[in-house]
Amino acid sequence: MSSPRPSSPRTKGWVVGHVVGAPIILAPSWLVAALVLTLVFAPSVRARSGESGPAVYLVALAFVVLLFGSVLVHELAHGLMARARGQQPHEFVLTLWGGHTSFGGAAPTPATSALVAAVGPLANLILAGGFLAAAQVVDPWSIGGLLLFSGAISNGFVAVFNLIPGLPLDGGRVLEAAVWAVTKNRHTGTVAAGWSGRVVAVLLFAWALVWPLVQGTQPDLVNVVWTVFIAAFLWAGATASVRSGRTQRAVHGLTVQAVASPAVGVPYTDSVAHAGATAAAVGAHEVVLLSPDGRPAAYVDRAAAAAVPADVAGSTPVTSVAVTLPFGAVVDGSLAGGPLIAALSEATRTSPVVAAMVDGRVVGLIRAADVIAAIRT
Repeated sequence: MSSPRPSSPRTKGWVVGHVVGAPIILAPSWLVAALVLTLVFAPSVRARSGESGPAVYLVALAFVVLLFGSVLVHELAHGLMARARGQQPHEFVLTLWGGHTSFGGAAPTPATSALVAAVGPLANLILAGGFLAAAQVVDPWSIGGLLLFSGAISNGFVAVFNLIPGLPLDGGRVLEAAVWAVTKNRHTGTVAAGWSGRVVAVLLFAWALVWPLVQGTQPDLVNVVWTVFIAAFLWAGATASVRSGRTQRAVHGLTVQAVASPAVGVPYTDSVAHAGATAAAVGAHEVVLLSPDGRPAAYVDRAAAAAVPADVAGSTPVTSVAVTLPFGAVVDGSLAGGPLIAALSEATRTSPVVAAMVDGRVVGLIRAADVIAAIRT
């Protein structure tokens, strides 16, 4: 199981229903999980029930369906709580690793994030209690008793496992919200919970492989394989969370001053020499040519301008060393953070270089490569 996450393009798979306007999707990988788990549980069913033949696999499949039904309840709990807190669920997906719920946007507050995350494991605890209560009134060695006890154990495990404090688990989302509330920074919480998830992954691996060796026993191969798969899943999710938190923190703090080269606007009728003198006078590194209506129309190629001999620079039109800026290759220089990234994303669709303006005045020249480098750094 994974914790709630912001929406992305619709997951491929089979839509089997809708809840609060969001589709319930069976991803193709779910079929792999259903087949593998049926084969894994079949020997236990045979030993506990005394059944044989196809009936064993039918009972094992029934347990798998019950398990994923519990996962679906877990995800629906996330979605319903999110909707109650103002977030519209985008989709509920059952996958190889359990499931996930996507929303139209990130949680607006730490409290909302924590509540949405915690309600999933809580739903499983309630299911575990219900299955356990029902199992008390049937023969524990019957098929019904076996399924009910299995439902109680699996839901209890899902609840406890998901409460482990490390992303991408629900407990990690709760930890993220707690750090966010204390530091007032969502991205600090994401990075902290991501690192906690990495620690959990390492501890799981050590528990399955190293601990038996410390005790002088041979590690159980099946246990090691399953634990390695789970630890790898946790490590990958935690690492992605750490990277996402760092990237979003960089985006949040991004300003035009951090990514733009200082620039000055000059009339397109200027000469190379005069444009260079204007830039030097105000300490600008770049020169942007303005059309008659004041729109940034081009920028000077510094290498080309430097190659113009000094004795002819005064008579050489600056347009001869300029690169055209398409219409719309401009952003508001007062923007910062997410709004700046959104504006740059739109402006750089037509040009990798855009001009930044404040109150109708050119203040900088921004190259897409510099923005990417600043975020990565």
